[in-house]
Amino acid sequence: MTVASITDTVLSSHSPTPLFDPSNALIRKLEGFNPLSDADRAVLQRISANAHLIGPRVDLVREGDPPDGVILIMEGLACRQKHRANGARQITAYLVPGDACDLDVALLARMDHTITTLSACRVVRIPFDVVRRLMDEHPAIARSLRLGTLVDEATLREWLVNVGCRSAIERIAHLFCELLVRLQVVGCASENSYEFPVTQLDLADTVGLSNVHVNRSLQELRRQGVIELKGRTLTILDRQRLKSIAEFDSKYLHLGSRAAA
Repeated sequence: MTVASITDTVLSSHSPTPLFDPSNALIRKLEGFNPLSDADRAVLQRISANAHLIGPRVDLVREGDPPDGVILIMEGLACRQKHRANGARQITAYLVPGDACDLDVALLARMDHTITTLSACRVVRIPFDVVRRLMDEHPAIARSLRLGTLVDEATLREWLVNVGCRSAIERIAHLFCELLVRLQVVGCASENSYEFPVTQLDLADTVGLSNVHVNRSLQELRRQGVIELKGRTLTILDRQRLKSIAEFDSKYLHLGSRAAA
């Protein structure tokens, strides 16, 4: 089957229309930015169907690789990361369900970073031709995807502030607050807890601290009765206190009333 026929099958309004799945993370995320029609939802349902299960700690694409479609995370947690020649790394973003990685990546000849699963993930790789037609033929979806890209950039700016201006405990508290909000929006977190398949070393490489410093900061948050971290589950015991420590304001996520809590 040619790329054109694949695109027609995915986007054609004449193909069977699946029922809208209210738990679909992509639809939940994009509809929060902009109202979507039933036809828009149906297209997104088709595009995000047939996700492949990928195990944890697997590179979905490596720095230096030619891009091969837009990666969509439907379940699990992945990250963007950069590696130095000496083996050090910096995690520059967490990718949660509903996140599309590098919408305009087709413009690049080579990837400038690596995308890796942190947990088992369900992943869809959308062909570039499908993305182009989606943007051209579905303006509401295109607007939401562009808003999502702007939020990704705003989040990266906030992470730079985190590493450059906040104390160790503030950095970790801020990250925990952000993930709670982002995961709640796509239905992957309860009121105060979520799955957190991130090792202490991952966390250190995210917030720019040593492993020892991260450990001390987590112990301090536990001592203050703010969090509980058991296995792969993070529970925030005192949300207001954690937000106060982090000086967390979710406005940069542009979620409107969805982040009011």
